[in-house]
Amino acid sequence: MIPDQYDPAAPRTADKFDDENYPGYTMGRAAEMLGTTQNFLRSLDEAGLIQPQRSAGGHRRYSRHQLRVAARVRHLVDGGTAIDAACRIISLEDQLHEAQRRNTSPQPADS
Repeated sequence: MIPDQYDPAAPRTADKFDDENYPGYTMGRAAEMLGTTQNFLRSLDEAGLIQPQRSAGGHRRYSRHQLRVAARVRHLVDGGTAIDAACRIISLEDQLHEAQRRNTSPQPADS
């Protein structure tokens, strides 16, 4: 069926594939892609590192960005780091990266 009118403000389905924050992955699929368990993903949610969106039915939905963060944690955990320590490390790395980005961006001139 072809819609009667085209709304340029409405997100197109194809645009969602390019959005790294679009929650396009179910918990099962995310766990499969990461080669981990669903409990691992739940623990990241409980630690506050990743807050997946919820579907209308209450199921967790993950974005590509969140999966990259989870993969970073998994790498540390696989190397022997405790999951709570790995979450803290990732959080601190992200804070440092953001601070460095702000320090290197041009500052507005004082008036």
